Amino acid sequence: MQGLDLDIAAGERVLLLGASGSGKSTVLRALAGVSAEDEGEQVGALTIDGVPAASAPRGRAGLMLQDPESQVVLARVGDDVAFGPENLGVSREEIWRRVPAALEAVGLRLPLEHPTSRLSGGQKQRLALAGLLAMRPGLLLLDEPTAELDPAGVREVRAAVERALERTGATLVVVEHRVAIWRDLVDRVIVLGNDGVVADGDPASVLTREGAGLAARGIWVPEHPPAHPVRARATEAAPLLTAESLAVGYGRDVVRDDLEVTVRAGRLTALVGPNGAGKSTLANTLAGLRAPLGGTLTAAPALAGEAGPAPHRWRSKQLLTRIGMVFQNPEHQFVARTVRDELEVGPRALRLGETQTRDRVDALLAALRLDRLARAHPFTLSGGEQRRLSVATALAARPAVVVLDEPTFGQDSVTWAELVRLLAELLDDGVAVVAATHDAEFVSALADDVLELT
Repeated sequence: MQGLDLDIAAGERVLLLGASGSGKSTVLRALAGVSAEDEGEQVGALTIDGVPAASAPRGRAGLMLQDPESQVVLARVGDDVAFGPENLGVSREEIWRRVPAALEAVGLRLPLEHPTSRLSGGQKQRLALAGLLAMRPGLLLLDEPTAELDPAGVREVRAAVERALERTGATLVVVEHRVAIWRDLVDRVIVLGNDGVVADGDPASVLTREGAGLAARGIWVPEHPPAHPVRARATEAAPLLTAESLAVGYGRDVVRDDLEVTVRAGRLTALVGPNGAGKSTLANTLAGLRAPLGGTLTAAPALAGEAGPAPHRWRSKQLLTRIGMVFQNPEHQFVARTVRDELEVGPRALRLGETQTRDRVDALLAALRLDRLARAHPFTLSGGEQRRLSVATALAARPAVVVLDEPTFGQDSVTWAELVRLLAELLDDGVAVVAATHDAEFVSALADDVLELT
């Protein structure tokens, strides 16, 4: 990103849009004064209240990162929310007035002593926002604050932000791919391109006048939704995985029980439901990464082969071509120094030849728009780019079953459509897909079976 000229007035409410990888998160970090020197170079000036952003008073700007897990500091929910105001020197009495109020505002209704390690991704998003609200910053910077939330959570978080703005008069800059959530709350929309600002104005004029062009750039304009792929008719193929009276959880703590799931070749099973309902825990269990706490999970002979019927007992190499897993947090599965090296890990573990490995990796790089990033380090990618890379790494080994946790997180409408089209092709080729998701558009486009966890 270069040539960016912006002037945001005190109290303005700004929605910052742009395609995946356009620099939105980088701008937010710069506004918060936390851009690391080793992340690149900065030319020009960036000030808050007339002083350089990095020198602004502590607590003047509050930043919610795209990955909420990276903002969890302490082991208990209440302590984590208290951490920010405590470091600002707020009195103990005032802190413990703010903490429960902030948690209630974002809909995170858990005991103050609840372990942060037991929160779902969406609950961690609410926790991060509660921590910001408790600090009461004058500049509120939110990076994809609703991306992993269920529909009720989206409404609660948006309402919490609106109440905070009305109470404090704070300035808001929010990054979000989906326009509909924030369109009625903000008074200005700024769209970033590779060479700076490509649109700037009030929401109605920008989205109406330039809606079609913005959609072509990947902006989620409600009036211009992405096309859904045309799929071959889903078949009633024999089950590859069958769960009966299945109980899943952490250690000995059961999160869900009495689950009945059938995963079939060529069909997508969507796991839906509110944050904390156990979707990720079930997904990890179906992928063979957690042992069932009750009931049975059985792999059919066509999938298991010589590995045996219990996926959690399979060795990693046996899992590689049978069940591929994409975690909710993409960075948890990165092990190599470049994007290309990351995609080669699976094929090399399978001892594929150089030509076959190269062809397979090149196809995935092109299909998911990662070819220009082939030599980049995975941790330097944007959140949406990391998500596409994590999906690609799972597909590189060509497993018979693919389990995805929030596969469309951080995607603009163009990369969303390309990812959905790729998954549709896999389904038509007979691959079974399981996806834990809050993305109703994704479910509408691809799901053959839906399991709702209430």
